[in-house]
Amino acid sequence: MLRAQNIPLKFQNSKIMEGVLGEEYDKSINNNMKVSMNFEIEQASDSRVSRETGSCLACGNCLSGCPYNAKNSTDRTYLVSAIQAGCTIKTECEVQYVISNKENTCNEDGRSKRRSERRWLVFLNEFEYIASDIVILSAGVFGTAKILFQSQLRGLAVSEKLGSGLSCNGNNVAYVAESSAPLNAIGLNRNQFSNIPFQERPGPSISSAYTSSLGFTIQSAVIPTAYPSFLFKGITTYGWQSSYWFLHGITDRVKRVLGSKSGQEIILNAMGHDDSSGKLTFEKETNRILFQPPHDHLLPRKIEAFEKIAKKIGGVLFMSKYRSTSVHLLGGCIASSHVSSGVCNPNGQVFDTTSPSGVHSGLYVCDASLLPCSIGINPCLTVASVAEHVSRQLVKDAVKSSGTFVNKKFDKKPGSINNGKMDKGFKSEVVVTKETMRGQVGGMPCTAYLNLRFGTNNGSEKSHPLLRGEVGGYIECRALEMEKMYISHGEVDLCETDTRTPYTQYMRYHLLVAASSGSRYVLEGRKIMNPYLLALYAWRESTTLNATLTKINDKMPGEDSMNLKGKLRISVLELLKSVYALEGGSKYKFVFLLMQSLLTTYIIRAPRGSPAKFGPMKLASEPYPHSTIHEIQTEDNFTISCQHWENCDRQLEREEKPYPVLLINGYATESYCLPTEKNDLIRTLLKDGHDIWLLHSRVHWSNPSNDFSVDDIGKIDIPAAMNKIIEFYGEPIRVHVVAHCVGGLAIHISLMGGFVPAKHIASLSCTSSSMFYKLTKSSSVKMRLPLLPVSMAIMGKNKILPMLQESAASYRHKLLKSIARLIPRYERCTCDECEVFSGIFGNAYWHENISESMHHWMNKENLPRLPMAAFPHLRRICNSGFIVDSKGSNSYLIHPERMAVPTLYISGGRTLLVRTETSFLANKYMKLHQPGYRHERVVVDGFGHSDLLIGQKSDEKVFPHIQKHIELAEDEMSSFKKQREYNKYKKEALAWSCDPYEDGESFGSWVLPLITILLLVLLFKLFFLSGFS
Repeated sequence: MLRAQNIPLKFQNSKIMEGVLGEEYDKSINNNMKVSMNFEIEQASDSRVSRETGSCLACGNCLSGCPYNAKNSTDRTYLVSAIQAGCTIKTECEVQYVISNKENTCNEDGRSKRRSERRWLVFLNEFEYIASDIVILSAGVFGTAKILFQSQLRGLAVSEKLGSGLSCNGNNVAYVAESSAPLNAIGLNRNQFSNIPFQERPGPSISSAYTSSLGFTIQSAVIPTAYPSFLFKGITTYGWQSSYWFLHGITDRVKRVLGSKSGQEIILNAMGHDDSSGKLTFEKETNRILFQPPHDHLLPRKIEAFEKIAKKIGGVLFMSKYRSTSVHLLGGCIASSHVSSGVCNPNGQVFDTTSPSGVHSGLYVCDASLLPCSIGINPCLTVASVAEHVSRQLVKDAVKSSGTFVNKKFDKKPGSINNGKMDKGFKSEVVVTKETMRGQVGGMPCTAYLNLRFGTNNGSEKSHPLLRGEVGGYIECRALEMEKMYISHGEVDLCETDTRTPYTQYMRYHLLVAASSGSRYVLEGRKIMNPYLLALYAWRESTTLNATLTKINDKMPGEDSMNLKGKLRISVLELLKSVYALEGGSKYKFVFLLMQSLLTTYIIRAPRGSPAKFGPMKLASEPYPHSTIHEIQTEDNFTISCQHWENCDRQLEREEKPYPVLLINGYATESYCLPTEKNDLIRTLLKDGHDIWLLHSRVHWSNPSNDFSVDDIGKIDIPAAMNKIIEFYGEPIRVHVVAHCVGGLAIHISLMGGFVPAKHIASLSCTSSSMFYKLTKSSSVKMRLPLLPVSMAIMGKNKILPMLQESAASYRHKLLKSIARLIPRYERCTCDECEVFSGIFGNAYWHENISESMHHWMNKENLPRLPMAAFPHLRRICNSGFIVDSKGSNSYLIHPERMAVPTLYISGGRTLLVRTETSFLANKYMKLHQPGYRHERVVVDGFGHSDLLIGQKSDEKVFPHIQKHIELAEDEMSSFKKQREYNKYKKEALAWSCDPYEDGESFGSWVLPLITILLLVLLFKLFFLSGFS
């Protein structure tokens, strides 16, 4: 504890005040004066004293800091002890806010992790912070309240009483000038010491105090020589005894400059009690604390007392007439026994309005903010006593909770933070700017105001450090949160790459935002830049952020959270503002590196990164389930096959065993039996107890036909497979059918053409296909142009194209593959087989959705040959937009009565090759024509076409929908319930007029015909001038 020094001497201003007030007031300070502003350390040991304290020279400059080392201020007492105990003191900075470092803060893959093992993050600005288990706020009444107000805006739950209970300690400060009395109450400079004896000097800052019977105390104070005389004069005060009071300040300054004798001056301070009804509020737009003083019922009496003093000493009085002027602010974060009446508990812990414990563990307030009422005297020793009390309780709480947050091991994960993140001083390598993006998220208006700082070595090591950085600022989405959502942690990488998409450049934004409501969100955004159509989309791609806003479920982390999708765009004007706002010594280098990366992506089109190398294919860790191949002779004497996996669960009786599942692939590629993946649809359905039948039709590379159509698959192959399944089980049995792409077209031809009775189908699930087939505009244009007939003419009689790069191929086949490599596609690949396949079909999947091993297996091992004989029929279907026969006639869609089955249509939400309208129209068609059956439609966000079944996360995002649909089809519902629900479905189908998932395509999609026509001209020239027959 600290105690006051004694100075056994009465100085001149004290003598004058005694003569003026001695008869009317009780003297509070004895001759053996105790000066409350000078302290010394109790029982100070030699090891704790680093500097000797000088002697008081009575210069009167105490308020501005003693220039003669005679004042035991904080830097000589508590801070010295803290440094010797191992603390680090950071100067020239200011704490802005404190946020709780919860378990699930930020992550790149969408999962939750902690940035540090520490409980609290203390931010000095938007980017620099210190992590700590215990945080003690001791920034004064205004400072502590401001920190908590700003923390509250970022989700810290505090009491509604924050800012209330403000007291001015009954203070009212007055300034008396132009006095004729020898007050001697202005501090001395160094040049005046030799001419003035010690006893005639001003003395300490506070040298006299007198208490009135009315309930307040008046103290006199010495004005430091460093203070300007105008500090206590101005338009907010008034002068008494003279109508020309404002001129006194000017004349006094002139006299001081000329060196002539000026009037005497002194400060008077009244202390007492007010009603502690003051309030602090926070102005969010300017980040300022606003002050509303408490009511002081003794203010008129204090003004009257000051006027009497000024009259007796013959001076002009300057003071506030209508409000208190305080030098001893108290409260604002007052202590109380309950959160309804205070901000902190009696031990200084900040109340938590959402926690069962009632307090924020490890967050304390330890200053005059805790005091709930005025004291009436100098509060310095009272505040010190409160600090001692809080400190003792803090140590007890820390020891009690030592197993929870004290001496934790630091998080050693890459990119994690142990004890803080501070600016290391390499500011020449740091570039800062601002960015404003506007758009919609979840259909709601949203604006992001971002502060970006690059060159901080965050993010992937693949891009240049100057293109990676941190993000601060805030997001406004008033339909979601009324207040601003502040970014508490953000990362940005302007040149992120992926070895699976080596030609694509990503600008990735990863933001953790917090709202004053306590809700927290993660905004994941990417600007995806592909060298498509000669950089036609460069502006749109580089200025459009594809954003996902996910709400963090702190109470139930395992539950699904709200996910809102949308796009944010930066306008030309805002982009120019961002360029103009660039600051930092490396800003020109930053611009050069960014333009270089865009040039590499759009013009040079060079792949980045090294693709993974694969030797002999390594299958999944577990051996693939055993299967049996059943060869089937069709009615046209063509041999197809079915691969059969029989469920080995002997505990299930025949009556209890679920129906078998027939899987039908797309065009030539495998989508179900994936030996490189940990889980595929076959293994998923086997675990559910189903027998699996995988059809290898004449479009499959293992049974390639040189002359067939999609009609042949639907009319002949699928009925033959169904007959084989019925024959195998020896009784009429129902089958669940799962079909993809062309397989989905074929099963609808089988059903609507009457080749397979609906009574044999337990349920139908189709991915990226239905009785409708709506392509993207770029793919549709390719189908309408004569590119396909010319390609078939080039191939001649052999319609089976070798796909492997090392396979032997004729000149015709080589020419066709060369042309396919030139066809524009949205995503390019370094794999030749993938380039040829996507040139023929278009991109069938988003590369980032499938594993590198899956990509290698599909292109290097799974598809050695591509039978193309069915392309003319497929072209007719694509141009019609729905299933037609091989002659182009509408022979199937006119028979909806044959589709008496429950259906599920699945589309990818990130449109690729086939539009989501395909599933929308099919679902609407089925609900309209077959209302007696359950019909569902699912759009899976982030997936394209084939990656719905072969993606790394298909087992999490897609398979559960198929499993649920099959499970519901197994359970027979009562006719009453069926009729009630299906009537509802029918009403919904009739009410829908447009697809809510459909994403319109822009004008750029129609530029593809120009490029394709040029290729056609070249093709005709090569074809006819070469003399092909």
